Amino acid sequence: MKAKLPNVKYIEWRSPEELHEASLNWVSELKFIKDEQHFLDELIENYSLQLISEKTFEKSKKLVNELSQKRKDIDPLLKKIINHLNELTLLVDGIDEPKKEKQYKEDHRLLLVEVSKYLDHYKQMKRKVFELIKNIMKQSKQKRLLN
Repeated sequence: MKAKLPNVKYIEWRSPEELHEASLNWVSELKFIKDEQHFLDELIENYSLQLISEKTFEKSKKLVNELSQKRKDIDPLLKKIINHLNELTLLVDGIDEPKKEKQYKEDHRLLLVEVSKYLDHYKQMKRKVFELIKNIMKQSKQKRLLN
């Protein structure tokens, strides 16, 4: 599945309040994902024996590495967004600085693309983890029924 890039042409006409709200939503989503990653870690830990079996080892190794990479990527992305939020004063300080304001909106557009890609990739990875764990759970349930 290919990550779908958002339509970013409208950013130039958005108000500072709308840009602020979008940035706050990104922060909220990414903080939720950080919590969710702890849940996924525990889930993987609970099924670690099954994940290292011959059948699923390569797939699970790849997913665990992806999850680890997403965990490393989230803090720098959150920092970028928070710094971006702090720079919002450029748009609301009443001083007319067209170049800086244009650059802020361009930075917002780039952040929008980066956050969208991160969220898309994270959701794909999460689906794969859930699918793998679901299959492991089905197999273990079938084994219990046979015994």
